[in-house]
Amino acid sequence: MTEYKLVVVGAGGVGKSALTIQLIQNHFVEEYDPTIGLNKNINLPLLYIEDSYRKQVVIDGEICLLDILDTAGQEEYSAMRDQYMRTGEGFLCVFAMNNYKSFEDINQYREQIKRVKDADEAPMVLVGNKLDLTHRAVCANEAKMLANSYGIPYVETSAKTRQGVDEAFYTLVREIRKYVSFFGNKCRFAYGHCVFAVSLALSLPTGAAFSDVVAFEFFLRLQDFVMASISV
Repeated sequence: MTEYKLVVVGAGGVGKSALTIQLIQNHFVEEYDPTIGLNKNINLPLLYIEDSYRKQVVIDGEICLLDILDTAGQEEYSAMRDQYMRTGEGFLCVFAMNNYKSFEDINQYREQIKRVKDADEAPMVLVGNKLDLTHRAVCANEAKMLANSYGIPYVETSAKTRQGVDEAFYTLVREIRKYVSFFGNKCRFAYGHCVFAVSLALSLPTGAAFSDVVAFEFFLRLQDFVMASISV
């Protein structure tokens, strides 16, 4: 069984917790209770843990364990999000369709993810939530254009009716698979060739000291070679 670490980010009040709870418990949370990472047993704030959920599902025939971290959207918790983002493999970037400011904030979350992950790309899905509301401040075409500019999928959801909820999370898992398949294969290719070269150097009959120097030089070049391979 493969485990996927998913992180839900977005401005406060866009429905991140409602989406997650709907996926996990098939239940819609009517009242908004800001996620602030409180340990409900001892009523003390946890600096590195917010609401975390786990669920076993089957996606494209594969049994998966989704480990979902629901983060606080309030600006005062921005620094705390760095820690959560470091451990995440994929990110649902959520905005509310009736809140244009939350849509504008998406770029801020994307840039934070890129900075924390130290990468130009990471598995993400743009999610427009509250599809059930009649008032809409963000049109579908504008959201699709933003997603296209990022090179990521766009999914519209309603945590209230459950429309699109499974699709959003499952699409993110598929994005993680594609990312791992592409970058993982490149890393394995680079690593395999460098290890072979090091083994060859160590077998040279010119003396252990010389062989060690050659091996060390190959290892120094390994990081540069891998980074160059995966940045293509």
